[in-house]
Amino acid sequence: MKIGENTKELKMNKRVYGIIGIKSIMANWNADFTGRPKTTGNGDIYGSDKALKFPMKKMWENEGEKILYIKSYKIAKDKKKKEENNKLQPRELFERYEKLFGVIEKAKSDSKTVLKNLFSALDVMNFGATFAEKGQNISITGAVQIGQGFNKYNDSRIEVQDILSPFKNPKKEGADASSLGTKIMSDEAHYFYPFSVNPNNYNNYIGLINGFNGYTIYAYQKFKVAALISATALNTNSKFGCENEFSMFVECKDNKLYLPDLAQYVRFKKQKKGDEKDIIDLNKLVFLNEEKISEQIEKIEVYYNPYTTVIDTNFENIKIEYKNIFTQEVIK
Repeated sequence: MKIGENTKELKMNKRVYGIIGIKSIMANWNADFTGRPKTTGNGDIYGSDKALKFPMKKMWENEGEKILYIKSYKIAKDKKKKEENNKLQPRELFERYEKLFGVIEKAKSDSKTVLKNLFSALDVMNFGATFAEKGQNISITGAVQIGQGFNKYNDSRIEVQDILSPFKNPKKEGADASSLGTKIMSDEAHYFYPFSVNPNNYNNYIGLINGFNGYTIYAYQKFKVAALISATALNTNSKFGCENEFSMFVECKDNKLYLPDLAQYVRFKKQKKGDEKDIIDLNKLVFLNEEKISEQIEKIEVYYNPYTTVIDTNFENIKIEYKNIFTQEVIK
């Protein structure tokens, strides 16, 4: 998918609703503080929006985009001696801001400068920001909103893997052998996240900031690409085995169509033994066919992994394209 530099200043003028699907095989897509896959009170496995945004931001950063809300490090200084103490520490928010845009002291009383800088960061342009630092108290509701991603595979199991460390634990008295650790994973899970894109969220800032036209086509195109490949591209130890397997984009003709969380209508099914491909069932989205809704939809794009998955749908009277999530080529 080509992203034109000339779209950086062009305003996005239509709503988009959709779904992002993440496949996790012998991996841990989103762990809680105990190290287990995150669950609700009744035991349903889910992933937070932060888990999905992280690989997106990491991918954008690797592409050279300005990303504000991402962990970065510094060698800390002793505040009393004002000397480096050689300890690695995460930067504070204002330090990250200064790393990207320069000393914040100059902008203490100049919200226009701070807003312009914030919107120049691709993660802020997409997801918004809360910035209460050094005389500023700015809250930006993001154009892109992502919900919680629930696992739709009912037979997921939690696997605990013992890991032998090559080192002795110095904190354990009497330990003569190397220490043990654990790696906790789900054997298989399929997370489906709902999202919406509302360009109108930034309309109040148009005219306040010089040269600012609102949410841009460029930012949306960057988000769209990240929704297709960012999880696949992130190969950390716990995320190896996690990949993008599905994305659906419902592009409206304008800003007048309002749709609910679309992911709640998705069903995931395993085929019978002997059949290789899984089924992503979208039949409960049949309400999109209704005339008063379909006439406001410009098109629907469904990206999926055709090597492992088939899509079961019943869309009518809507322009729809099915595409390979890896190549972005149309599946005929």
